[in-house]
Formats: sequence, C-alpha cells, structure tokens
Amino acid sequence: MNNVNALREEIKAPVEGEFFPNYFRCKGYAAGSLTTPSGRRADGLEALFMIPQPFIYKNDLIAGSIRPYFVVASDEDRETVTQWMTRYPERWFGTNGDHFAADYRTAVSEGVPGMIAHIERSMDEHKDEPDKLDFLSSMKATLAALIIKLHLYAKKARSLIGEEGYDDNNLRFIANNCEALTAGAPQTFAQGLQLVWMIHNCFVSEGRYAMALGRIDQYLYPLYEADVKRGALDDEFATELLANVFMKICENRLRGFDDVVNICIGGVDRDGVCAVNGLTYCVIHAVRDVNLPGPNLSARVCEDAPDRFLDECLKVIGTGLGYPALMNDTVNMKALLHHGYELEDVRDYCMVGCIENFLTGKQPPWVDGRFDPINPMLSVILDDGPERDGITDMDGFMQIYKAKLKKAADDYTAWMHGVSSVADPENYTAPFLSCFCDFCIDRGLDINMGGSKYRSSHGAVLMGIGTVSDSLAAIEKLVFTDKKYTLSQIAEALRANYEGFDQMRQDLLDAPKYGNDDDLADKYAVFYTEYLSDLFDGKRTHDGGRVYTAMASNVSNIYFGREIGATPDGRLSGVPLSDAASPTYGRDKRGVTSTLLSVSKPDYTRCACGTVVNQKFSPSAFKDGKREKLAQLIRVYFKRGGQEIQINSTSREILKDAMDHPENYQSLVVRVSGFSALYVTLGREVQEDILARTQHEAV
Repeated sequence: MNNVNALREEIKAPVEGEFFPNYFRCKGYAAGSLTTPSGRRADGLEALFMIPQPFIYKNDLIAGSIRPYFVVASDEDRETVTQWMTRYPERWFGTNGDHFAADYRTAVSEGVPGMIAHIERSMDEHKDEPDKLDFLSSMKATLAALIIKLHLYAKKARSLIGEEGYDDNNLRFIANNCEALTAGAPQTFAQGLQLVWMIHNCFVSEGRYAMALGRIDQYLYPLYEADVKRGALDDEFATELLANVFMKICENRLRGFDDVVNICIGGVDRDGVCAVNGLTYCVIHAVRDVNLPGPNLSARVCEDAPDRFLDECLKVIGTGLGYPALMNDTVNMKALLHHGYELEDVRDYCMVGCIENFLTGKQPPWVDGRFDPINPMLSVILDDGPERDGITDMDGFMQIYKAKLKKAADDYTAWMHGVSSVADPENYTAPFLSCFCDFCIDRGLDINMGGSKYRSSHGAVLMGIGTVSDSLAAIEKLVFTDKKYTLSQIAEALRANYEGFDQMRQDLLDAPKYGNDDDLADKYAVFYTEYLSDLFDGKRTHDGGRVYTAMASNVSNIYFGREIGATPDGRLSGVPLSDAASPTYGRDKRGVTSTLLSVSKPDYTRCACGTVVNQKFSPSAFKDGKREKLAQLIRVYFKRGGQEIQINSTSREILKDAMDHPENYQSLVVRVSGFSALYVTLGREVQEDILARTQHEAV
C-alpha cells in the first residue's frame, strides 16, 4: 500500500504541455519511405513508439507512462501535424476505432517475438498476394517497434540506478522484465503484466479510448499459478503489481478526463467451469487499494460462483466505489449465443467501455448509439388528426406506436450506416491493433476489412424504459380504462407542460409505476425491451454484422431529457428521462425486492449488448453480517433473469454535503451509469440525478 500511495502522489504531479502523440506520429510520416496507406501508418506508429523518451516513476514496478506524449508545441508544429493528419486521419469510436478488448491471452503465451514469427509464417503463405504482404509487413513493423520500446524502457531503468528517490531493486526488476520480453514470451506473472501494460500504453498513445484489459484473472493466471507454486510470488506482491498498473490508468486524468478501462473478472472458462481463482481476489483487492474511478471493474457472476467471490465484490462496492458492476453470466452468454457466436468464444466474453459485452479479440472495435423511444410515443398523442382521434382502445394506441418505433429504428439504422461509411477501411487501416485480433495475422487482413473472426457489431442503446412504461400505463388506466381523460386532453396538458393541469398531472403521477412489481406498468417494460430487440435483431451493420440492443444511457437520459417535452407519466419538460433499465427515481416505492422483481421481468437474453440497473443502498447494508442478505438478493434477482446490477453505497447526506462543500470531498467516488467518477467533478445535473436515486436502507 505504501508504494501505491506514493505512486498516487507522483501521478498527481502536473505535466507540461498537452497530450499530443500525433506530434511524434507525423515525424514518422515525414521520414518514412513506405508508400501504401498501411505502410505509412506503420511509419507513424514506429515513430510514436520509439521517439518519445521513456518515463519511469520513482515508485514504479511496472513501466509505461503517457507522460512522454505531452508536448509543448509551437504554432508551426501544429500546422505541420494538421497537414499530415489530414492525409492520414484516424478512426474514432463511431467508426470502429476504440472500445476493444485485445487478445492478450495470445500475446502473453507467444510473446512479441513469437507474434512476429507468426506474422512471418503468414507472409510465406501469402507471398503471392501483394496487398496482404504489405499489411503483414506493416503489422510486423509495429511489433518490432514495440520491442524497441521495451529495450528503451529497460535502458532507461538501468540509467536511473543510483538516482535519488529511486529504489535500485525496483529499477533492476523493471529492466530485467522489459529485457526478457524483447527476447521471448513472459516467464513470470510480473513479465506478463508488464507486457500487457506496455501494449495498452501503445494503444493509448495512438489516441484510442476505452481499451479494455479484459479477463486479466484468466490470461495471466497460468503465470501467477506457476510463480506461486515455486514460491516466487505471493498474493500481497501480486496485488501490489496490479495496483501499480491500475493506478496508472488514472494518468489519463492528465488529459482532463478519466479513461474507461474495463477489467473483467470471474465467470466461466472455455469449458463452462467456474473460473474464479486466486488471482481474481488479487484484482479485487488491488482496485480497492487504488480507490479511484479509472479501472472499471466488471464481475461475471456465474451460477457456481463461490460465496466469497460475491462477498469480496460487495466489500469493495461498500467502500463507495460503485464497482464492480455485477453481471449475470447465464443471461449474457444466452444473449450472445442468440446471435450465432461459437460457445467457446461466448464463454470467454468480457466487457468494453461501460458494460458492453464483447468477444475478446474476436471482433472489430465496438460502436453504439442512443435510440430515442420517447418522441415516437409523444407523436402518437401530439399529432392532431384522424389517426389519433380514431384510437378507441390501448391496442389501437400500441399499433400506431409500434409503427412509429419501426420507422425510428429504420431511420436509426440508416444513420448508423452513414456514420460507418465515413471511414474508408483502406485508408484507415490499423496494423498494430490488428495484431491483437484473432485471425488477422492468418488472413493478412485489417481488423476492419475482414481480418477478425466475426464481423462488426453495433449496440442500439435504449433508454427511458421507466418513462415509457409509466407513460403507457398511465394512458391505459386514465384514458382507456377509467376514461377520465382523452388523448386530446393529454396532448393539451403536455403542450402546456402541465400548467393549469395540476389535477391531471397528479392523476398521471398516481398511476401504476414500473419498479413496484405492478404488472400493468411492468408489461410495458417487457414490451419495450422485447419489441425493440426484435426490430433491431433484423438489422445489420455496414459489413453484415449483428445489431444488439442495450438498456443503458451513460447519463444521456439527462441530456435527452433537456430536449424532450413533458411526458404522460407526469414528467415535466426538460427533466431527465429514467436511467437505463432502472425505474424512474423516486417512483419505486415498495422496496428493493419489488424493484428487482419489476426489472427482471423483461427477457434480457435479447439484449446482447448489456444492461445497466443502478441501485443505491445505505452504507449499513454492507456491514459484516448484512452483506450475506444482499448477496442472496442478487442471486435471486439473477435467477429470475436480471442481467446486471451496480450499486452506490454513499449516503444521501454525504452526497448533499459534497455538493455544498466540494473541497472536502475531492476523493469521493460514485457510480454514475456504466462507469464511476469523482463526484465533485460531475456536472450539477449529474450530481442531482445520482442524489435522486431511491436509497434502500435494508434488504
């Protein structure tokens, strides 16, 4: 812990200049001799990996920092970079550029030299195919640059021996590990972790974001187990090494924001057997020691997961970090199998970004977008005319709403294809990234041009399930059952934002609400989830890949809510929509059991992307003797089909005080949506959204 805390203080130190990796990349473009798009990109990456001078913190145990990529650039430098980057632009999230989980298992088992040998064998097989030879040569060049980068870090570590403030033994440890990786595959746990972190550092230097570390407790476990058996490693040191890496994820704050680096633990192995192991617990303890929002921990909870695993997860959640997010392994795997993926690959899934399910090293980087279900519903009510006035029952209302949702889904798909077509794959090749995607080397193809085992996938992210369900339930009850109001009257009230319609608004607010185990409201949550999943199930990406649905929002419910008028659930114009798969805050009034009964009614095996269910519990629920009840509740929720749950445990009183006195809460971490963040850095609207969540005092 002392090493971790000391490293924490070092990382906080300001850095001069700005994060400007393209400054180095463009030096490679200018000096390179290759002429093909892939070759020029390899030139740029070689410069990016080799020119910046390595930086090693005084408390480092695992080398690799983004500080060398900060540059004090002149106007002339910027102009030069702009010219080169116009010629060789990059892909971003919307065009399959990041949100990816690399095949670290192969990287660790083969090592970089072994991967280069693999490329050379593929070059022999494709010797009569110039385009593939060109791309394979580019891949090889980037891995050769990675080896040089490891050499440079080893040299830097040795040069610092004897310098004040550094531990010479730690420097030798770093140097020896980096040197070993230039010659072969990792032979120790520390070497495996060093390789993984250096690869990740290269991804970040490329400008990529939300690059997951994936199932770190699985692909590093053989090295961990071997070290433990021969007495070269204990859990305390393994935890310290992991904490060293997780702490440096938060270096990204130097760029002005946190990176969402998802780490996945638990679940089953490729044979379907519970995979929780000793390293799993080291990861849990490491994120607890780091106590920062950077590593976004996800825990796959399979049916056979040991009680200790869930208890250790809850202990960390109870500190206020808000993670790990707890994932229902059974539901997630069924959801992915529905889309035709092979069982062995599905069993090895992880998460990228917030909660998005991903087939590790088997598909291109993830892309998603937000789907709006609210305006199609409002248009049924607000569009005056014979169509609305001809509605005589709820079935008639739903038929029109379904037609409008179908049109919205078609429009969304057209938008998705338009965004995807912005990036011509031939001009946006990714030779380094492709090295870490299965089949790219064997096929000699880029990850976004048919190299990966599976085609691209896209997540249509649904939100506002509570707003939709509550609105439809209110319409059924008050318009078609009680016949207290007409759709025309509802429309008039919505246009007026309920001014002068206080009684109507109160009646709408009093109607059945999702989150209380009320079948009238909950049936519309089932409809919303399953009907839209059916719609998108028939859609395809630009290259023929699958389109999944997710029930999430990533605080977009707040921003969408600003633009959406009043809704028939009694919500006022501009107020946030309901969050992800959660009930509208404050409307789930019958306790957590009823809330989770409602949330588990939709068939979430249809949502292959994933789900976010935000819940808040009093800190007392995490005390010794009480966590067992919470664990039992979660297991029952999962058996009933719940897909995910993530929990805040910071009291309402502390959150309120932090809003008024942020200077006293600089390290307060909370769960926002699919990620955690420092509470005082969040916008006021987001803080208020978190504060509004229903707090359950006990299970």
